[in-house]
Amino acid sequence: MSDEFRPRLGRPGDRGGSAAKRYGARIKRAAKRLAKPKGKSGFSGERIGRGSAAARMAQMRSHPFAKFRMRRAVVKVHIARAGKGIGRAAFRAHVKYIQRDGASLENERGEPSGGDLYNRDRERVDDREFLARSEHDPHQFRIILSPEDADQLGDLKDYTREVMAQAEKDLGTSLDWVAVDHHNTGHPHTHVVIRGKDGAGRDLVIARDYLTQGLRARAQEIAMERLGPRRDLEIARGAAREVEAERVTGIDRRLAAQARDNVVEIAPAAGASCRFERTLTLRRLSFFETRGFAEKVGAARWRFATGWEERLRALALERDVIRSIAAAAGKELAARDIKVFDGTSGRPDRILGRVVASGPTDELRDTRFLVIDAADGKVWRVSPGDAAPGALPPAGAIVEARAAVRRARQSDRTIARIADINRGRYSAALHAADDPTPSKVYIEAHKRRLEALRRAGIVARATDGSWRIGRDFLDRTARYEAARGGGVKFEVKSWIDLEAQVGKRAPTWLDDVNESEIGGEGFGAEAAAAKARRAKFLRREGLWSEEAGGIDAATRRRLAESELAEAGESQARRIGKTYRAFEAGGSFDGVFERSVDLVQGRFALIGRSKEFTLVPWRPEIEKYRGAALMVYRSGKGIEWTPGRARGIGW
Repeated sequence: MSDEFRPRLGRPGDRGGSAAKRYGARIKRAAKRLAKPKGKSGFSGERIGRGSAAARMAQMRSHPFAKFRMRRAVVKVHIARAGKGIGRAAFRAHVKYIQRDGASLENERGEPSGGDLYNRDRERVDDREFLARSEHDPHQFRIILSPEDADQLGDLKDYTREVMAQAEKDLGTSLDWVAVDHHNTGHPHTHVVIRGKDGAGRDLVIARDYLTQGLRARAQEIAMERLGPRRDLEIARGAAREVEAERVTGIDRRLAAQARDNVVEIAPAAGASCRFERTLTLRRLSFFETRGFAEKVGAARWRFATGWEERLRALALERDVIRSIAAAAGKELAARDIKVFDGTSGRPDRILGRVVASGPTDELRDTRFLVIDAADGKVWRVSPGDAAPGALPPAGAIVEARAAVRRARQSDRTIARIADINRGRYSAALHAADDPTPSKVYIEAHKRRLEALRRAGIVARATDGSWRIGRDFLDRTARYEAARGGGVKFEVKSWIDLEAQVGKRAPTWLDDVNESEIGGEGFGAEAAAAKARRAKFLRREGLWSEEAGGIDAATRRRLAESELAEAGESQARRIGKTYRAFEAGGSFDGVFERSVDLVQGRFALIGRSKEFTLVPWRPEIEKYRGAALMVYRSGKGIEWTPGRARGIGW
């Protein structure tokens, strides 16, 4: 039949299913957008190490008193790594600095004295013993304990010992530590140095949350046990100090957390404790108004100035430096108009003068400043940047500070050249392909340089291990180098003070300085008078040459050799070794033990079991103090090589 029909069985037709699917897909996409975005793992490592459980317990521990009645303490911690080179020298320098910068209450004559190291058992500790034990430690824990009511605790030694004893219980190991109390600033505090080894001689790893929270909680609890809860009068005094403090306070940190787009609104108080904190906060904001850190924009709203926290920290640092100057050089000098020479203003571009004092800018990281009485009659504060420990001149030394020249290193120029011919990329393989003559050690030094620049955000490392070098690489590395030096380059003209130079039978700075460079005010006038007395001495001793206008070249060489030989014999008697003069064309391998300051300059004492030599010192050698060196004389002068094998020089 023509109308016969045959059905074909298959899937049912779409009766709205696709619309349901589309709607379901929309729901899933919306849920995905609202879901918590996937980011990095929440693992931070802060609980790895000893003391993590104790830190958590400290946070959960309840107290019978209101929070505002608890005793408070500031605990600052820095972990200094040994690394290579300068690390262990910095360990030694830190222990020396905290003794030199500190002061005990008074000595036997009733006068302030330098700080004495102590530990859990002894009132006075020889730092050489502690440093000898620390020689091969991987790191060093540096801690500042600063209880708010330190003046009421009396002798801080007992308090510090109790805090450290509790820390040993929390960490489950004995600690090898030394401490020194500082009473020379407005607020007494204690510096504690802990070795990076536990009681069994293993590397000591302390959980970050214990260092940042647990130790402070213990310090506060012990102060609470000794002094009891804060009374109303103490709270009022503490509040007054914090409200008008020229530093970042706990109130400021709460305000910064509450602020939105630099605006904070203070909510009404819900109870007595909240009313107390609200009153303090409002008074703090009013103080900020007077200093230009904030402005009122509503009944209970304030807008913070851009960068207010950085400005407040800079102000606090300035106050700390002034206190350090007063402690190191006296209140009379601190009260003078001390100008800052940072090498950026261009006026002046150079200062010449005598070091009056030095002090800490950051006590944990050992950044220092110098106070210089200059030839222009002014007093200047200079930051020598990251000068190696032992390279800073002592009080009385004569120095010249100049604005640092922005200049990239030779290694940076090599990296830039190789990157320029490889489309902005550098790697060890590309370096070797460009120049097959350098050693593996030489190329590794360039890689270490790039790693340091990566941490500074100047270069980036690709997944294949190569480095991406930008077109502005040399400009950025030049600025980086200038910033590392604090914008200032300083040179020690004489390690010996003026008066000691006048009557010395040796070449001195006074013999070379031009009177036009000295000036006629302050230190300049003193130097001019000393130069005149020096000329009289040289004439009286028959060392003056009218033709040379001073000491002639031959006499200068003879006097320099004589002074060096006398210094060698003096050191030989002191240390019981034989002095061996460093002959031209010779070499000597030994350990850099110490520096020796002579009138003609500073020398490094390189010693071995039975003999030693003295060779001209340079700042770069300080990172190898206590390490083995090979020193030899080449056509370029004296050269140094770490260890006993010849390698890349510097």
